[in-house]
Amino acid sequence: MRVLLQPAFILHRRPYRDTSLLLEAFSREHGRLGLVARGAASSRSRLKSVLQPFLPLLLSWSGAGDLAALTAAEETERPASLPPAQVLAGLYVNELLVRLLPRQDPLPGLFVAYRALLAELAVATDAEPPLRRFEKRLLEELGYGLNLEREAAGGTPIVAEQRYCYVLDRGPLAADSGWSGVPISGRGLLALRDGLLADPDVLREVKRLTRAALAEQLRGRALKTRELYRVKRER
Repeated sequence: MRVLLQPAFILHRRPYRDTSLLLEAFSREHGRLGLVARGAASSRSRLKSVLQPFLPLLLSWSGAGDLAALTAAEETERPASLPPAQVLAGLYVNELLVRLLPRQDPLPGLFVAYRALLAELAVATDAEPPLRRFEKRLLEELGYGLNLEREAAGGTPIVAEQRYCYVLDRGPLAADSGWSGVPISGRGLLALRDGLLADPDVLREVKRLTRAALAEQLRGRALKTRELYRVKRER
């Protein structure tokens, strides 16, 4: 199979043999891909500077299975680069996509959301609100979207002033229901539903919920970028 000039981003790259690179890419029409870029790590290769995370690219490749051969890569534009304070946020999202997206499963809506997230991070003073909105969208695209509208028992609409516990395989339940889950206010649930996350207290609640939901999908696999966040906080 030969595929020509598809919109894509590089999620991760690592050396392969002497002068090649192994790539994890996210394509709009083909989803997550494994690619080998032969000779791309050579000092004479122009691809060395092109095959970088966060750059919108057009990629061509040939072959089938889990590892195809990259045949061409072009920059489509030079976007505003992520400021140093937001690079770790971008790497965190890239690691999530590598860990959670199935191979060759087109998710064009998530691709658009990822591109929009990078644009937000390029100008954001606080990465947390756009990250939480993207985590919510990622869970939806994976088929594990959060119920942010109604109580799981009885379908009563969420009330901002009430307290809930979010049970991951059920949804939000009243805090006094006897269930064990992620504690969160109705205000937090509705704020995540609407993407309005300016309040620091709400943002902390929402982060606990999205992280718990993502941990369920990661099935115990640790994220390297979480450890980098921890080290950064301790400095």
